[in-house]
Amino acid sequence: MPNPSRIIKVSGLEHQVVRAFGSIGTATLASRVLGFVRDMVVALVFGAGPVTDAFFVAFRIPNVLRRLLAEGALSTAAIPVLSDYVVNQPGEPLRRMLRALLGGALLALGLAAVLGMVFAPAIVALVAPGFAADPGQHALAVLLTRVMFPYLVLVGLAALAMGILNTHGRFFAAALGPAVLNLGMIAAVLALSGRVDPPILALAIGVLVGGLGQLLVQLPSVRALGLLLPPSAQLAHPAVGRVARLLLPAALGLAAVQVMVFVNTLLASLLPAGSISYLYYADRLMELPLGVFGIALASASLPAMSRQAAVGDLRGVATTLALAVRLAAWVSVPATVGLVLLGEPIVRVLFERGRFGPAATDATAWALVWYAVGLVGFGTARIAAQAFYAIGAPGTAVRIGAAAVAVNVVAALLLMEPMGHAGLALASSIGAYVNALVLLWVARRRLGPLGGRELARSLARTAAACVPLALWCVLARWLLPADAAFATQAGWLALTVGAGAVLFWIASAVLGCPERVALRRVLPSREPR
Repeated sequence: MPNPSRIIKVSGLEHQVVRAFGSIGTATLASRVLGFVRDMVVALVFGAGPVTDAFFVAFRIPNVLRRLLAEGALSTAAIPVLSDYVVNQPGEPLRRMLRALLGGALLALGLAAVLGMVFAPAIVALVAPGFAADPGQHALAVLLTRVMFPYLVLVGLAALAMGILNTHGRFFAAALGPAVLNLGMIAAVLALSGRVDPPILALAIGVLVGGLGQLLVQLPSVRALGLLLPPSAQLAHPAVGRVARLLLPAALGLAAVQVMVFVNTLLASLLPAGSISYLYYADRLMELPLGVFGIALASASLPAMSRQAAVGDLRGVATTLALAVRLAAWVSVPATVGLVLLGEPIVRVLFERGRFGPAATDATAWALVWYAVGLVGFGTARIAAQAFYAIGAPGTAVRIGAAAVAVNVVAALLLMEPMGHAGLALASSIGAYVNALVLLWVARRRLGPLGGRELARSLARTAAACVPLALWCVLARWLLPADAAFATQAGWLALTVGAGAVLFWIASAVLGCPERVALRRVLPSREPR
């Protein structure tokens, strides 16, 4: 039986964090699964080579701006302001604020999209200088970039809707948006790849269709709140200025991970063809557990920590931060073990077909190993950064993130020659751990103790619970015939992953891991319509 003294007391705002995590995690899981289906379709139709390299570079540009200027930073900057109006100025003042905020967002995002389309050649040259050696590849990347830049406007509006819903405790519809994006891309590839020239243009069209879907899927919930309003031109509204002042540091804080992505893309363009695609597919696999657990916990904890900070309860912020970090580590460590030991068969089952051959499988799996070792760092850094946004000190996260980027760049330059594209993945993991550890150290100085001893005990119990999981993964790989049919491999992989999860859960129960008790509450709560 678990020791009752070790059971996490999940009450009040902490209980809300765990239940919100359930809603966000469930929607994110659906999105990630559809994302894998999308990548399987892309790998089948286009393989891994110069054409897909061009698309992934083109998609990464508006996608990174989406995370910085739209989903990530805009929601992070807007939620504290929205919460203030919901609590202190409901009714007509809230409506005027939302209309002004919508008008300002449309203007800023529209301008960014136009500038991106105009300067696409220079942007592609900056992000992927290696494409200069192949004018056709460079021109294709420019074309795709221009087609996809309007996605920024659509996803920015979706992010604003997400902020409104999250402020009112509604998380599921907003988190479901990326799943709709994946559906749009899958449908476009299947319906248009044989009808457009070049065929890869179908993917870019799918991005626009999916972006529109991300917005539309949230509008019924926004309308139910009575907040589906037309924009206004009141750019002088105080709330617009408040959000704008929070937006820049929030964007810079979130930029740490995205700059690391850009650095990897730039350097990978100097490596053999296919390197960008190998990193992309490996990153997609790593982001399944990161999105479902790490980022979902970060999204769920921000509103709670913001409310605690608003009433001056810094100890409450520290408690919520420590809880989220322990929960993230408890799921990230076994995910790391699974991805490291099962990376090659996972890549083979998901992607190895059509033009994606065994060589691409091996190269992608090798990158996945080094991305996976940083999983705990990626999740912890994202969660810890939210605490600084909540207490109104985003500049601290910016400075720490910049230092982490510098470490990533140095590590990438040192590792890319001996390890190739896998060295870039390892450099990202190193930067993530530097970011996470420094954020936690500074948070402890600002907020007080974060339960370091309990975190250490939690990590030790989690590592011990992973031992039977690791042994099972090794045994399962040894028993599988190398020349097994695809159906056999897929069934074996599903069985291995499922049985491994059960073994880890049982081991956690035997060892009395309190995180297991807390996460039993993650079944999505029934959100009001």
